[in-house]
Amino acid sequence: QDEKRRTMTVLGIETSCDETAAAVVEDGRVLSSEISSSVHLHAVYGGVVPEIASRFHTEYIHSVVRKALEDSGRSVDEIDAVAVTYGPGLTGSLLVGLAFAKAVSLARGIPLIGVNHLRAHIYSCFMREGAPADMGGKFPFVGMVASGGHTSIYLCGGLNDLSVIGRTKDDAVGEAFDKVAKIMGLGYPGGPVVERRAAAFRGGEAIDFPRAMLGDRSLDLSFSGMKTSVMYYWKKCAGTEEEKDRICFSFQEAVLDVLVSKLRRAVRDAGVERLAVGGGVLNNAALRERIGQFCGDDGVELYLPETRYCADNAAMVAALGEELFRSGSFSDLSLNAVAVMP
Repeated sequence: QDEKRRTMTVLGIETSCDETAAAVVEDGRVLSSEISSSVHLHAVYGGVVPEIASRFHTEYIHSVVRKALEDSGRSVDEIDAVAVTYGPGLTGSLLVGLAFAKAVSLARGIPLIGVNHLRAHIYSCFMREGAPADMGGKFPFVGMVASGGHTSIYLCGGLNDLSVIGRTKDDAVGEAFDKVAKIMGLGYPGGPVVERRAAAFRGGEAIDFPRAMLGDRSLDLSFSGMKTSVMYYWKKCAGTEEEKDRICFSFQEAVLDVLVSKLRRAVRDAGVERLAVGGGVLNNAALRERIGQFCGDDGVELYLPETRYCADNAAMVAALGEELFRSGSFSDLSLNAVAVMP
């Protein structure tokens, strides 16, 4: 009981992909959150290059952690535990963060807490500026992670009770955005530019891109066919700026139709009244609006992350790490990277 009441300061480390991130959380409140991204190094390749990402983490992790500590007003001697992402993600990238976190844990003699990256994204839905995250009384609920590397739907029965009830059969939704942008030469990352071009569409007839698996009772998703349809359409169209806007709008609408349909079915099938959706794709304003509309229509209580916590960050890792610590979930120095979760 004393452990649950005392002040606790957690250092969080996140290196699952191309963001090197560190944060300090104290009693659930975010004191600092620092992110250094290597996205500019990957842009020329149209996607993340694992070797480049891991080398970037190695070069910058010390300075990122140091900046997070400075911004928090805490020294490493005041850290009570270190939480670190152990997967899923790029193996080489994960190993950099794990090695650093283990070194801090060993040198300081403080607990090491391994954090599932996807669960942290769901947890981020309950984080609010200046206040501890509050998941109390929210279970059970349906959760989704929609990002560049993952698109999965979960039934969440407790902090350590998450079961997959649907997942993409091929591309993650963020990956599909990136590939569509690459097809049209719009640059990387594709999500923001496709969203901007879609918002610039001035009306007219949308292109009827396929909505895969909408008629399937399964909660699984598929985006590969949609992306391929965009590729074939692009090859035969005029390729004007107006046509690019039309393609982006039509593609985004197709994606939103699929995501909202699957989420609505998941909530109804599970018989719950709460939904939490996190991940980098939740930076998309149109998606946030569409999810909000269906939740309002269906009387579903909705939790979305603040935009600063949508992309990969260490604040969600540290905050969830503190929750796990207080519930008695620890790791040891044998903790290893897991590229793909079962």
